[in-house]
Amino acid sequence: MHPVLFEIGSFPLGTYGLLLAIAFFAGTALAKRQAKLDGLVPAAITDLAIAMLISAIVGSKLLMIVVDLINGAPLREVFSLGTLRAGGAIHGGIIAATAVFFWKLRKGQGLPLRVTGDALVPGVALGQAIGRLGCFSAGCCYGTEAHVPWAVTFTNPVAQAFSGTPLEIPLHPVQLYNSLANLVVMGILLLARPKRAFQGQIFALYFLVEGLGRVLTETWRGDIDRGTGWLGWAWLSTGRVTGLAFMLLGLGVWLVWRRRPVTQVRSSK
Repeated sequence: MHPVLFEIGSFPLGTYGLLLAIAFFAGTALAKRQAKLDGLVPAAITDLAIAMLISAIVGSKLLMIVVDLINGAPLREVFSLGTLRAGGAIHGGIIAATAVFFWKLRKGQGLPLRVTGDALVPGVALGQAIGRLGCFSAGCCYGTEAHVPWAVTFTNPVAQAFSGTPLEIPLHPVQLYNSLANLVVMGILLLARPKRAFQGQIFALYFLVEGLGRVLTETWRGDIDRGTGWLGWAWLSTGRVTGLAFMLLGLGVWLVWRRRPVTQVRSSK
């Protein structure tokens, strides 16, 4: 609704960028709090979070570019200032951040893989929820046309210029649907943590419920960045492909790590 909060001289302060910064600090704070419950060093969590943030930004942009190219978008539009300012494809960011997570821990950061994953993912979900508010403010990742009482109508031409947002048309506020879904994911993870049966269970659970949430909320996505028509099926968008992949990853991690328990799981109470 407000892609630019205000301008300092010729420098615009974007709402999305500000909320992304808030999302990072809030998510990191929650992750550090969860890490303390398993005796992890908070400073190491901060270092890991910074590396994952950088990779997430790059990954989200790359996946958005790939999807745009697959959909036949002109090169001058794909590699433009609008692409730089757009939020990107969030699951590309999650994929890149997950890869960096495993890479950093393999290098030896003093962080056990499973408990670190359990500590991080509630913060990731919180960061996603706040980040989606940035998408809503910027007008990107918009929904399909809607005729419901809570439909939103974008009017700011900056949103259309940056993200191709349809103006003067009532749309599903799918960004808010996703934000709410991410808050539900965070709540599920926090409630499940004290009852975890094995280390890494919360990490696996995140991918299961996050993937399911994305598959469902894709129903109301209308932007070109979501991609459509994978494998010849119009309903199989990029979001649904990655959502299904997340669910398979979560299930695989759950089954493998459940059979290989780590002793002495600390109580999180």
